[in-house]
Amino acid sequence: MLHALIALLVSLAVIASVECIVFNMPFWRTLGASTDTNAVHNALGSGLKRTDDGMLTVTDPTNAYLELTADGTSDFLRIDTVSEQTIAKARQEAHQQSEANGDTPVFSPLGTIHVRVDVNGSTGRTQSLAPGSERSHYLKATGSGIVRVWIQEECGAIVPISDARANVTVPFAISWARVGAMALVLLLIALWRPGSRLWKTTLNPASRRQRLALAGVLAIPTLVLGASIIWQMLYVTPLAFHTAGGYTYDFDQYAHVADSLIAGRPWLDLQVPSQLTQVDNPYDVATRLKLLHEGVSPLYWDYAYHDGHWYSYFGVVPAAVLFAPYRLLTGRILPTGAAEQFLVLLFIIFFTLLMLRVIHRVMPKTSLAAASLTVVSGLLGAQVGYVIYRTNFYQVPFAASLALTSLGLWLWLGADTSARPLLPSDRWHAGNAKPLSLPRLAAGALCIAANFGCRPTFTLAALLALPMFWPQIRAMITGLRQRSIRPVMAVRAPVAMIVPALAVVAPLMAWNKARFGSLFNFGNAYQFSVSDMTQYSTPAADMPYNVWYYLFLPPRFINRFPWLALSPAPLPQWGYYEVMVGALFTATPLMILALILPWLKQLEMHGMRPWLLGCLPLAAGLIVFDSAVGGLGWRYLIDFGWLAALAAIPGTLWLVNGREPSASLAGANDAASADGIAHVTPWRWLMRWTVLLLVLWTISIAILSCFVPGRDDALIANNPALWHDIQSWFSLL
Repeated sequence: MLHALIALLVSLAVIASVECIVFNMPFWRTLGASTDTNAVHNALGSGLKRTDDGMLTVTDPTNAYLELTADGTSDFLRIDTVSEQTIAKARQEAHQQSEANGDTPVFSPLGTIHVRVDVNGSTGRTQSLAPGSERSHYLKATGSGIVRVWIQEECGAIVPISDARANVTVPFAISWARVGAMALVLLLIALWRPGSRLWKTTLNPASRRQRLALAGVLAIPTLVLGASIIWQMLYVTPLAFHTAGGYTYDFDQYAHVADSLIAGRPWLDLQVPSQLTQVDNPYDVATRLKLLHEGVSPLYWDYAYHDGHWYSYFGVVPAAVLFAPYRLLTGRILPTGAAEQFLVLLFIIFFTLLMLRVIHRVMPKTSLAAASLTVVSGLLGAQVGYVIYRTNFYQVPFAASLALTSLGLWLWLGADTSARPLLPSDRWHAGNAKPLSLPRLAAGALCIAANFGCRPTFTLAALLALPMFWPQIRAMITGLRQRSIRPVMAVRAPVAMIVPALAVVAPLMAWNKARFGSLFNFGNAYQFSVSDMTQYSTPAADMPYNVWYYLFLPPRFINRFPWLALSPAPLPQWGYYEVMVGALFTATPLMILALILPWLKQLEMHGMRPWLLGCLPLAAGLIVFDSAVGGLGWRYLIDFGWLAALAAIPGTLWLVNGREPSASLAGANDAASADGIAHVTPWRWLMRWTVLLLVLWTISIAILSCFVPGRDDALIANNPALWHDIQSWFSLL
């Protein structure tokens, strides 16, 4: 207890010192600043014009600068911006002007401003700031003499800057978010470091204390995502955007589908321009561009157009289960982001339970440290960071299928439970194989089949039933041959799985038939996208590149925040490509341990080996399928990342534990003392530190990727104040 108290006090002292000294070094360095200013307003270059509300308009980018004088007493200057009320008013006026002119683009005050500070003719580095982030207004400007602050924006840009001030003192500031981040890092290291209490405690799913602890851990994402969900339901408005001569972007696809279901029609109640119905081939990109140039609107981006109606080619199950009931109960549309985050929360809970069940089956005597490291790595490998960050309609089917598949497989793995059934008839027996719970088989099959109405590729998870239940299947076949089991009794388990699956899939097939005339046509070929999707297929020359990039695209690091950048993925021929920051095995390196699974023949897996091996060819098939049909897309990692996460479990446990622990947690072949816990071999100790550092690496990549400019839904565009707040933690050092 004393050691824990001392460690806590030392940690608090370290955090306080780093926060007050290191991160506030600009304050200490500028205490002697003169704070003198040579004019109320800066001199402006001929390329800037000051507006009546105090902002600046760029008229000539080659002469757009503010000029002032620095006396050398401070290495920083401050950019003053106009008030938030002034900016909000100007944006509202720009929006009204755009609407009055047929959605013609109109300049409004920038949310992110790019500037370059030159001191005495010495060219500085381009920096950015946000009006809503006060800390980002302080920029490095070392030296004395004439200072020019260049506004690096396009002609016509409205810049909400009033003036720049040299010779300033940077204020002392404590960021509680930064303090919390440092505390979290130290806490994770303390919990996961080799020798911690978690390494000395056996994972026991039956333990009431461990179940309560797990509930406490899962309460954290529940509270965070729950708060976000509630906020969105209260304040988020419909998201539809249009500019003259361009496509219409409507992000409430699922809400429109819900309205269609309630109205009893398969198509969406969205306007179809008469000119669109008259063209021979509306899917031809050149034809669509011609229509847009002629002012035809609306043409909905990424909606399916077929037979004179708009449709959504995304699975209907989320609309039927979430969006339609919400509409009926409240009369309002359910914000897509709220629904997506709810599904992500279910995925986090169900996939955590699934992984813990697999971990306990593979290595019953593993430690809480090994289990928790494996779960965190697995969640990140399954792309939980991506689906948490991006909350638009593209991620809804992925999040729904992740949740359904995790729950379905968890139920199936628990079907051979030894718990006493409520009814004896709930159990199915065949030979000497373990009995199975029919309700769990049925519920699991229903969940897996529901993927047909979410992300259909996830229905292939049904194939994992073959290796999972192979002992029972073999016993059933043998029993039928030997006539030791009646056919009526033998088919109870297959029927328990097939009937719920058909009950879900049959209506979904009918839904496809009603919309596109085919049971298996989801309408994705009719979407208005970057290409004519009725003709598009990935060029054969791109296929090996896509597969390589999905697995081994290296991260690209830079020397400024966020230190991580989009990684180039050149292709021999044009093909669909969504930029990424890394690949499955580079951004989540422990996933590569899935590849060694076939060679872990000496590792006792208690019957789980065939099932986990089945994950590998399924993942490989999905990689090839996504490469051929979808091209290269960050979100398509979700299709197979979860399979790699499951297949990597034995390798991760072997790395930190050695072979099957019999009497100790250290591994029978690695124990260096009688208890096998207090002392393990140096190699195993090193491996535990390695896994810990790799998990921290994976967490870092997932967090930093949220701040990468240029990615889809870039934070610097959607929330520039937050982006610049975090950037300022490091840019002033």
